[in-house]
Amino acid sequence: MSTKGSEASPENVVHLQSAHTSLILMLKPVPAMVYWGKKIDADTSLNDSLFDLPVGQARLDEAMPLALLPEQGRGDFGSPGIEGHRDGKDWAPVFELMSVTTSPGSTQLLLSDPRSGLEVCTKLVLDEDSDVLTLNHTLTNTGTTNYSLQRLALTLPVDDDFLDLISFHGRWPHEFQQQRLSFKHGGFVQENRRGRTSHESFPGLVALQKETHELSGNLIGMHLGWSGNHRIQAQVKSDGRRYLQAEALLAAGEISLAPGDSFATPDLYAVFSAEGLNGMMQRFHQFVRHQILSFPQSKLRPVHFNTWEGIYFDHEPQRIMEMATAVARLGVERFILDDGWFTNRDDDTRALGDWQVDKRKYPEGLKPVIEHINQLGMEFGLWVEPEMVSKNSALFRAHPEWMLGMDELGYQQPAGRHQFVLDLQNPDAFNYLLSSLDSLLTDHHIGYLKWDMNRELVQAAHQGSAAYHGQTLAYYRLIDALREKHPYVEIESCASGGGRVDYEVLKRTHRFWTSDCNDALERQTIQRGMQLFFPPEVMGSHIGPRLSHTTRRCHDMSLRGITALFGHMGAELDPQGLEDCELRAFSKYIALHKQYRPLLHSGTSFVLPSVDSGTHIYGVMDDSVVLLAVVQLSMQEHALGQRLRLPVLCKEKRYRVEVVDAPTAFSKTMKHLPVWIEKMPVVNGDQLSQIGLSLPVMDPESAMLLSFTVEP
Repeated sequence: MSTKGSEASPENVVHLQSAHTSLILMLKPVPAMVYWGKKIDADTSLNDSLFDLPVGQARLDEAMPLALLPEQGRGDFGSPGIEGHRDGKDWAPVFELMSVTTSPGSTQLLLSDPRSGLEVCTKLVLDEDSDVLTLNHTLTNTGTTNYSLQRLALTLPVDDDFLDLISFHGRWPHEFQQQRLSFKHGGFVQENRRGRTSHESFPGLVALQKETHELSGNLIGMHLGWSGNHRIQAQVKSDGRRYLQAEALLAAGEISLAPGDSFATPDLYAVFSAEGLNGMMQRFHQFVRHQILSFPQSKLRPVHFNTWEGIYFDHEPQRIMEMATAVARLGVERFILDDGWFTNRDDDTRALGDWQVDKRKYPEGLKPVIEHINQLGMEFGLWVEPEMVSKNSALFRAHPEWMLGMDELGYQQPAGRHQFVLDLQNPDAFNYLLSSLDSLLTDHHIGYLKWDMNRELVQAAHQGSAAYHGQTLAYYRLIDALREKHPYVEIESCASGGGRVDYEVLKRTHRFWTSDCNDALERQTIQRGMQLFFPPEVMGSHIGPRLSHTTRRCHDMSLRGITALFGHMGAELDPQGLEDCELRAFSKYIALHKQYRPLLHSGTSFVLPSVDSGTHIYGVMDDSVVLLAVVQLSMQEHALGQRLRLPVLCKEKRYRVEVVDAPTAFSKTMKHLPVWIEKMPVVNGDQLSQIGLSLPVMDPESAMLLSFTVEP
């Protein structure tokens, strides 16, 4: 680049714009993202001196931009964008830009190295409305022999004042836990080798300024849309430049490209926000709603009832129909029959793969149960786990060769939940599953499938070679083929809860089972992390029994109800034997969810910062109303409640403040409650934003629901 301050050549610049951002690529000497931030004037020429890099002593003689595809062969000493070889050769390709195809909001770059026999096509699409960037690479082997690919990574530079990271960790049933880390030197690497998106390592990462919080500050957030093994990392180079990187994590020898073959990365989704974490969350929600989700019908998201925590494997048609009658009175709109309905499935040690209705339990089949449920005005849904097989099953006894693994080589792989995985790249196994699911949906009036996956992949081999990546692609093909046959059936992605949650699977499904944990206290943290990337209407959130199935804790119904309210609501329990007051409480919160459902599933979500680390304050809003939850997770730090300020409100409007719901013991925590709690005052938005309201002292593990309605 010139150092004389001349204008950058138009042939060397691509300037993509969206509603709020500009993304600038410099194409020479290598395609590199040199700016991504607040929108700047695209009609004013860029000056070369803005992007010229100095060269220090004891360095290579030429400065090298941080490329979209970092290359070892050019002297980039960070993590390469591509690693592989051809019988030990062609391991350090150096690509030249061959062509650029640009349209409003997108560009496609073709890079080639004929010496190594490789081409890379890089695509960038900046969504005009949401500001979300989609980035991917496709590598093609243009040589005459096979090329063994080890890595193909997607790289995003971030500003040098992004000194913090937010990463995500977890376990079953404790998903989407956040940690904030210093990002000054060295790096951060998180790998997932479990064969599905995983509870432990959600493929998301946020780089942000130190002062950035929910309401303000600059950041870049990214998510890899991939349901298999992955690696995400963040690195600080020795010169201070920073970058994020994401990739499908490939096993040894997993990808060998024959001449003419190609390999495509998963899509990397990223967004720049100058409005803090709320800005990132809102842009991702907007993008998912308009570019990822595809509901088969335009209708409100129905309230669920799931039988699992009510009956487990104890299936008896008359009892199930009685449960259906009871929950229909509560306002349930979709009834899902969970595990245990198929042949010989009496516990979790047997029968996976035998997808026929158990005639012992259902002598007349499922149809009488389905008809009863439909007559009550509810849709019927069914649990399946198609990718799995039990060794104690008719399927395995007939076709042990269909199991994914290395048994033929003498290895013994460990079971998980007494089950193993079918090789979906085996066409016979694939076709058997497609035929079985097709028959179930053809022969019964089923509107919904809860598609589960209860174990990780171990020794995942197809014909002796590693098959983690191929298994994931085959899963996509299976679900795509089934949806083509039954386009009006909705599908839930469940993997022991939140083990398969990402944008790529969401293109094919319509809901996530967020976690197997229905404990409302745990759900507060789980749902807070998930909602940074996913809107409420895809976040399955159930009111569970008073005694939690996973934590053995008991919670008041107000905490359970308000927690479940802000997602795709459901209930999971045995309604028989409950006291009338408990049943009325279920009915109350289901009715509240229905009342606010259009707002919850289309409005703008936000989180407010709290001076008390044990307090969660969050909500959803549109132009006419704000629905707000104040949740006290632990004992309050001080004897007076903090002030509730709402900078999300319109300063020019007036709002009626109302307590929609509060704990039953609410009035016993204080001698005098703030007067606004009972008077429903009308207050100016500017005053609510700047002065705010004094919150009452709340018991630990309690919640309050407020509304702020615009007055005419």
